Amino acid sequence: MLVVGLTGGIGSGKSTVADRFAARGIPVVDTDLIAHQLLRDAGIRDALVQRFGSEILDAGGEVDRRKLGRRVFGDDEALRALEAQLHPRIRDEVAQRLRELDADYAIVVVPLLVEKGRYEFIDRVLLVDCDEALQRERAMARDGASSEQIQAIMDRQASREDRRRLADDLIDNSGSLADLDAQVARLDARYRQAGRA
Repeated sequence: MLVVGLTGGIGSGKSTVADRFAARGIPVVDTDLIAHQLLRDAGIRDALVQRFGSEILDAGGEVDRRKLGRRVFGDDEALRALEAQLHPRIRDEVAQRLRELDADYAIVVVPLLVEKGRYEFIDRVLLVDCDEALQRERAMARDGASSEQIQAIMDRQASREDRRRLADDLIDNSGSLADLDAQVARLDARYRQAGRA
């Protein structure tokens, strides 16, 4: 089975593209969703509270992702500690889910693929790309964040050029949904053929 790692900067439209592949019957494994599930695990929650304090919890005693994100943003040591808790478990879960699939190919959504390194089981990298001004605009609308907040996130992510260098395939998500669907359809046909080879 061909495994395609789907990545892109904040606001590029990764989720939209993943949804388009899923609508075509393609299995999608999303590392962000796996991370959400892991944060509900009692053992991980307790380890994070021990490391970062109870202020990362919401009123119900669960990890609040926004509070946790604010706690580690800009603190490289704290971010490394968080990643040490989550990343090995995320990789294991992705590998397990892929082993259970029977398909020509699968999409694995990895937002920080360029920054954190390729998973050993990813065969091709698909970059969802658009102009940085459009990324900022979309992320601000989605997250209710200021331009400065989104720019700070973008500044900590890999550059557009670095992402383009790593990519095997590219979807330009700066046009219409019809244009996006056409690009997905072309790649779907190519990936199906490669997965059967």
